[in-house]
Amino acid sequence: MLELLGRTSASGAVRERASEGGDTDEEGLVHLAHLPARQAVTVALPDELPATLRGRLEHAGVSALYVHQAEAWRRARAGEHLVVATGTASGKSLCYQLPVIERLMTDDRAVALYLAPTKALAHDQLRAVRSFRLPQVRAAVVDGDTPPPEREAVRRTANWLLTNPDLLHHAMLPNHRYWRDLVHRLAYVIVDEAHVARGVFGGHVALVLRRLRRVAERYGADPTFLLTSATVGNPAEHASALTGVEVAEIVRDGSPRGPMDIGLWQPGFVERGGSAGSDDGERDSRRSLLGETGDLLASFVAADVQTLVFTRSRKGAEVIALNARERLGDASDAGGEPLAKKVAAYRAGYLAEERRALETDLRTGALRGVAATEALELGIDVAGLDAVILAGWPGTTASFWQRLGRAGRAGGAAAGVLVAQEDPLDHYLVTHPDELLTRPPEDAILDPANPYLLGPHLRCACQEFPLDVDEAAAWFGESAPDLLAADVEAGRLRLRGGLHYWTSRRRASSEVDLRSAGGRNVRIVDVDTGALIGDVEESRAHRQVHTGAVYLHQGRQYEVQELDLGGAMALASEAPRLAHTTRPRSDTDVRVLATIEGDHWDEVEIGLARVEVTTQVTGYDVLRLGSDEVLDRVELDLPPIELRTVAVWYAIPEDVLETAGVPFRSVPGSLHAAEHAAIGMLPLLALCDRWDLGGLSTALHPDTGRPTVFVYDGYPGGAGLAERSYRRLPEHLSRTRETIATCRCRRGCPSCVQSPKCGNGNDPLDKIGAVRVLDLLLARAPAPGPH
Repeated sequence: MLELLGRTSASGAVRERASEGGDTDEEGLVHLAHLPARQAVTVALPDELPATLRGRLEHAGVSALYVHQAEAWRRARAGEHLVVATGTASGKSLCYQLPVIERLMTDDRAVALYLAPTKALAHDQLRAVRSFRLPQVRAAVVDGDTPPPEREAVRRTANWLLTNPDLLHHAMLPNHRYWRDLVHRLAYVIVDEAHVARGVFGGHVALVLRRLRRVAERYGADPTFLLTSATVGNPAEHASALTGVEVAEIVRDGSPRGPMDIGLWQPGFVERGGSAGSDDGERDSRRSLLGETGDLLASFVAADVQTLVFTRSRKGAEVIALNARERLGDASDAGGEPLAKKVAAYRAGYLAEERRALETDLRTGALRGVAATEALELGIDVAGLDAVILAGWPGTTASFWQRLGRAGRAGGAAAGVLVAQEDPLDHYLVTHPDELLTRPPEDAILDPANPYLLGPHLRCACQEFPLDVDEAAAWFGESAPDLLAADVEAGRLRLRGGLHYWTSRRRASSEVDLRSAGGRNVRIVDVDTGALIGDVEESRAHRQVHTGAVYLHQGRQYEVQELDLGGAMALASEAPRLAHTTRPRSDTDVRVLATIEGDHWDEVEIGLARVEVTTQVTGYDVLRLGSDEVLDRVELDLPPIELRTVAVWYAIPEDVLETAGVPFRSVPGSLHAAEHAAIGMLPLLALCDRWDLGGLSTALHPDTGRPTVFVYDGYPGGAGLAERSYRRLPEHLSRTRETIATCRCRRGCPSCVQSPKCGNGNDPLDKIGAVRVLDLLLARAPAPGPH
């Protein structure tokens, strides 16, 4: 199926097909792999299942269970806490549906609670549960849109409640007395798509689940936890950290899979300052990801290959679809219908009936190509696609395989293509195909002990039931008593008779947003209409919505007229005709507060430390749209922002750098380039995004007395990412070195050492010096150990 890729390029030129072990400096299709089909491994439906349930399954065409479904049913009904981490379309839902439905059919007092990361997923599962048509199972969704009278009816009648962590936090736990009958009978808690609960959101969810377990225990319940997850690297560890109980994992996947061809595609360089194909131009940028992906989509559609593209943004989906339609031009199918009409975008913002119509057209074959945002991945109800194209690395190995699994879901042959964007991680993966296709998935990381998360949740727990220090330590960890004492001293809690009480008339839960690390949100308001455009976390507002900033929202372009920090508001006006964009400039300082761990690699010092990061946006550059040409530089007067977090760092003596071929004049650019690339590569080791991280490189740091590089978590209290780098620092630096050294650019580009969020405009950067810095570090590093 991918033979046509070997003959396709952005310019329409013929290319030789890539092969195993080919030259990774090639552009276009740099690697092609074939995955053989996998047969299903099944067992018969258990005789112990209620006859009615067996009949419903057989009526739905389920005459046997995959081995992981059977194992989950057997262990869950025995009361074992489980996480099922298997692939896309492997039937994970049945892993919890069978034991829960069986229990509800045989125990009229039992209740199940289902938690999904989104409202839409909860409603999808409600439809799935109701499709069994079993009168003993009374399922209902409760979320923020459910009116109070309906909530009352659910409390009285439902025995399977489907909701999300936000409603559990904001409504059910603070009002547990209204829900006490359901909580008292709670037998199962299902956490669906548990891999989404990582980082700051994962820390919040973990603390909500601890509060739920505490409240349930007060009412005499001890529920069994059943979790589903994409194939992360540490499913049992992550699920145990999330729930606070020991969870066993089921990872053997018994579902079938059709054969799949997988292609890795590297957009070609654009020559600047010289003619195409000559060597006199400076190669510093690759062809547009959206343009390249649109061309590929057009090629697939022209070859009658039904294709779904995943991209990160709504605007990206529209641009890819538009590029494909333009590339197809007046071409028609065998029936004379224009192919361009068979390509569409699928994104949030469309009406529900528009999305359903697109899904119907995909299923019937009326649409041959669709570009979709990743946010709608769970909402696309289609199967049996011929091909999937990923416009850029989706962020995790789990997402890579999950999205490719959309193709060939009916068991037939399929194709998948990853088109690399200008990013160090994308470049590394497409130039190391064997590692990409065989590497284990990343670990999911969360830290419920983060004081910036734990403190507010302890106040919520005190409002639910007054809390003493022993109980606090037992449920929430050894740091909880000190946080309670600090809140008593600050007047947020009252200590009476050894118990801590919440004293405010406001709900403690109203001060905690599960989707952020704390702080206010700045509202973005249309100054002409007064309409609310959106909001942004206060910590990001200085960079994204400063006065004069060009801000994109749902494909519309706005110019910020004023950032009012006191009122937590940014006033913006729509400006569709602007021919420029903006890039903030900032100064960053890192101060080491306390060393957590440290080591020496000969003369090089490395460490993990608690740090205070001070960042000040000092101004912004006005850039010509579509280029890095600076049209103007504007100064701003904004206050500094302080962040206390965790950083991994290394410090190198000047004489060691000099000996390695990095003279003092090259030190700033060399360390800066190494820092950028390291930030871009850390998502290879942990489930995160480069925007979750920050960094600082300096030729002389006052706390180390040496040239130093810091990489820090971009969240108060840390998120475990810098720590993961420290634990695997030789591996992290080795991957960073490889991605810089294998990039064909001369002086550095977005595929290796340039960063889209650099506060200094990516200046200075020394690509060759960065490789030398990393070489000297790796020459002194211990060999990477197992992880």
